[in-house]
Amino acid sequence: MRTDRDQPAGEPGAHEDPKATIRSRWRLWLPFLVKPVRRGVLIFALVLVIEYLVVPELIGASKDLHLLGQVNPAWLAAGAILEGLSLFCYGLLTQAVLPPGAHNPGLSRLFRIDLSAAAVAHVLPAGTLGSAGIGYRLFTAEGIKGNDAGVMMATKGLGSTVVLNVLLWLSLVVSIPLAGFHPIYVTVAVTGAVVLLAVAALALGITRGAQRASRILRAVGDKIPGLTGVRLEQAVLDTAASLSALARDRRVLAWSLTWASLNWLLDAASLWCFIAAFGRLVNPFELFAAYGIANVAGALPVTPGGLGVVDSVTPLLLVSFGITRSVATLGVLAWRLVNFWLPIPAGAIAYVSLKVPRGAGLKAMRAAMTSMMTRPGPPDAPPGDPQDVGHEAETTDRSAP
Repeated sequence: MRTDRDQPAGEPGAHEDPKATIRSRWRLWLPFLVKPVRRGVLIFALVLVIEYLVVPELIGASKDLHLLGQVNPAWLAAGAILEGLSLFCYGLLTQAVLPPGAHNPGLSRLFRIDLSAAAVAHVLPAGTLGSAGIGYRLFTAEGIKGNDAGVMMATKGLGSTVVLNVLLWLSLVVSIPLAGFHPIYVTVAVTGAVVLLAVAALALGITRGAQRASRILRAVGDKIPGLTGVRLEQAVLDTAASLSALARDRRVLAWSLTWASLNWLLDAASLWCFIAAFGRLVNPFELFAAYGIANVAGALPVTPGGLGVVDSVTPLLLVSFGITRSVATLGVLAWRLVNFWLPIPAGAIAYVSLKVPRGAGLKAMRAAMTSMMTRPGPPDAPPGDPQDVGHEAETTDRSAP
């Protein structure tokens, strides 16, 4: 009688575990199932937001179209100009937080890269998370090292979030005596505290515990396909050194806080002007409270650029401050035309200007527009170069929609 020991090791069915076979087949098909399911969930969430938040606002606004005959064009122009200045200040913030010694391609190119990333953030469901890939790709294409670009983008994103929460807290403190207490203030205050503590813990962990973190990541990096522990460890150490240098430079810190604050304040001032265009002057502190709460809620990576969330939460809060619903709805929708929709074509034009040389034909422009929404692989880098860690990490992040 032939037993299992007599069966050749390479023969099919030798010592097979049915459960192990099922698990191996499941792992084989899992990558092909996760992406469609994840995209389906995001699209379903986006449809729900549009159906229950955006459409009701548009229907309500259609009933108040008679107010368009009373709109003040001067305030509309002022709102559009302030929105442009807000975007420009974000470009200045990008230039300010470049690590010391990093290549600076110039304010014009940095501004166009930020505008291109904003356009993608307003299209992809993941919002700003989805725009990180194109931003990183454009920054490195301009000659900025991968690690410098990563440090700059992380510093800018975290710093801007902290500034918004601090400004929101200040507006809440001032608006409570003016407009009374609202229950949502408690949620906003707790959320802001958690965000600030998380950012502080992250910055402290990177700058003070870089050696320990790098040793842990070195062990983790050896187990990640496409990475090595040495490269990941070097990237963490370089990031910690760059962040520490930025924190010690008071001049850079002051300019960074200035441009980040102006970016938010000018955007809120643009909203104020669009509401004023319909005949209502809002208390600035109450307006910023509504603006800040809506932007914190819209920062969740569910819809592109907070689409539907910001558009519905802002009018709701403004109405609670005494603004008529018709003025609040039309003012916010007019503001979102330049805050959300206008940067999409403007960013596409900026991207083409970066990728297509002057005098190139229409075919080159179409190719550039196509590449704007694609996810190409990272450029080749010398083996062992710690600067290519960012490119590999970018490729990993791009597996998400």
